[in-house]
Amino acid sequence: MKLHKNDNFSRRNFLKTSVLASGGMLIGFNFLTACKPEAKMPVDIASLNFNDFNAFIKISDEGYVTIFSPNPEIGQGVKTSMPMIIAEELDVEWKTVTVAQGILDTKNYTRQVAGGSQSIRQGWDALRQTGATAKQMLVNAAAKKWNVDATTLKASKGIITNEKGEKLGYGAVVKEAALLEVPEKAQLKETKDFTIIGQDAINVDIDKIITGEPLFGLDYKTEGMLYASVLRPPAFGQKLDTYDDAKAKAVNGVSDVLKFGDKIAVLASSTWAAMKGKKALSATWKTDSKAESTEKHDKILNKILDGKDFDVRREDGNIKKAFSTADKVIERTYNSPFLPHNCMEPMNFYADVTADKIHLVGPIQTPQWTANRVAKLLERKVDEIHLEMTRMGGGFGRRLYGDFALEAAEISNLAKKPIKVVFSREDDMTAGTYRPAIKYRIKASLKDGKVTGYHLKEAAVNGNMYGLIPNFFPAGCIPNYKVETGNYKSNITTGAWRAPYTNFLAFAEQSFFDELATELNVDAIQLRLDLLQNVKNTDDKRIEYSGQRMEDTIKLVREKSNWGKNAEGTYQGFAAYYSHNTHVAEVAEIELKDGIPVIKKVTVAVDCGVVVNPTGAKNQVEGGVIDGIGHAMYADFSFKDGKPEYKNFDKYRLIRMGETPKVEVHFVQNNLSPTGLGEPGLPPAGGAVANAINAALGKRLYNQPFVNEIKKSSILG
Repeated sequence: MKLHKNDNFSRRNFLKTSVLASGGMLIGFNFLTACKPEAKMPVDIASLNFNDFNAFIKISDEGYVTIFSPNPEIGQGVKTSMPMIIAEELDVEWKTVTVAQGILDTKNYTRQVAGGSQSIRQGWDALRQTGATAKQMLVNAAAKKWNVDATTLKASKGIITNEKGEKLGYGAVVKEAALLEVPEKAQLKETKDFTIIGQDAINVDIDKIITGEPLFGLDYKTEGMLYASVLRPPAFGQKLDTYDDAKAKAVNGVSDVLKFGDKIAVLASSTWAAMKGKKALSATWKTDSKAESTEKHDKILNKILDGKDFDVRREDGNIKKAFSTADKVIERTYNSPFLPHNCMEPMNFYADVTADKIHLVGPIQTPQWTANRVAKLLERKVDEIHLEMTRMGGGFGRRLYGDFALEAAEISNLAKKPIKVVFSREDDMTAGTYRPAIKYRIKASLKDGKVTGYHLKEAAVNGNMYGLIPNFFPAGCIPNYKVETGNYKSNITTGAWRAPYTNFLAFAEQSFFDELATELNVDAIQLRLDLLQNVKNTDDKRIEYSGQRMEDTIKLVREKSNWGKNAEGTYQGFAAYYSHNTHVAEVAEIELKDGIPVIKKVTVAVDCGVVVNPTGAKNQVEGGVIDGIGHAMYADFSFKDGKPEYKNFDKYRLIRMGETPKVEVHFVQNNLSPTGLGEPGLPPAGGAVANAINAALGKRLYNQPFVNEIKKSSILG
């Protein structure tokens, strides 16, 4: 998608595209500063008298503008970067902008979702058009006031100037502008004229975050609200048999104990009392369906890989012939465990169910879907639901599912009181929706120094891979290519985990290609570049990535990392991957200390199109890389008889501060429309580190977490 120099659109089209402009913010633009530099932003803009432009923009008589765009803010920075896009085309100074969170509004907005790293990508054109059209309406109002042609006027930094040098601030023409029709034409800026997009901007919530002002779901409270701590089945496949709540009700602060389904909610005046009351509950459980265990899953997934019950996702050429005529065939199997999400802010949600309405408040990635599910659960009309979104202290896919919101609504409906469900860390880790355990088996044929065949088989608990992944690299690069998937259905809840489907696959494939490069005696980076030549000019519409953009990204990281020129005692590993519409290449550098690999630095090259906010973009990439390294190196999770074996961080290992490497981020410079950034930095990280460890130890890693394999390595004793 390229930037448009001049976008012409009708009023109807504008209204349509405006509905698509989403991003989770409320923006106040101080237009009075254009005329009065000493003017200050008002403490409370809610009391101002607003005139409506459309569903997104309101401008007050005093010259302040509010722009509504209600995508959830999950830490991915859309609450900062999306206002920057509108402010750019509206032509105001960024320092005059304030931001707040919108609510769920299905009548005026679509895709109120935080997921898939799609907010900026899908909102880019519409947000720009929204800002440009509002600016044009203000210019048209000034033209009417001066009785001149609007094309003779210029607008910049909230000031409209005519040919005589006379000036009007936006606030001076807001009433006239509000009465005008939406213009048929609104010109967008050239990239070279951007003054806000591409400049560093601080997170708009940073002051509130560091001073502890209420922003997150855990901060929300109302008069008369009770806290709910829920006892859930301790193992997947179990149901509630009997329970005794006498001791729980005796806990100071506990007001009630309610059973709903196979769960028991303890209601109290504080989280401490509610959680203490839950621990005092006595319950027995019966096993109603199969008990799952990690050992069982391992055997079943191996059996799937050895069998023939697969769904073919893509097949090119003749894979059997490629293997039968090969000079050599290489086959490897890669394994990964279940993983919980472990957001810093545990799951929580507020619900107040009354006869008139259902008031919901909390951190949720899918507000509309959640509202629909609550309506169905309580047999109410969705129009009766008012849902407010708070800032989220992490999501990573866990807050897509909203089970905690449904619990809050059901408990409130039973209690006839406002309720806030709060998970403990143990609840969060044992009653989660996990990344599924997965095995990949990759087989390649080599002939005359070339990779001629490639066969990828996936076996996953509850399935993992869907339509797009078979069309990522190396699809189109290898003439004989096949991707198959198989799955085992489990009662353990699984779902999206940061960079779904690619978070482990990237490690497996990129490790495998490194091994192929060694077998072919070819530089690891050069092997990828050679393969990409086969897809750069493809007319295959199924291919999702760009061969040229991936090549440019790889060449940039090769240059910035000084690939192949590492200092003595430093070992490098390379990986590149495309996901969420973004191309990323990474080079990890490690050193050995007492024979133990220590990750010192990761150099990253990213092609995500136009970078709206460089500071925020770098934060996203750095966080994704460290997250990817931490989970690949250390994270392990297992089940026994359906019960999670880890409940807290005393046993579940996360990366520590001292283990985080320096991350150096470089962006490919182009004028293409923005793509995702919240997730794409994660997938290549594990592969780059694994390949660097092999360079240092001569040890190929096939299982995550790496630390388990490294400990078992005979090289380390």
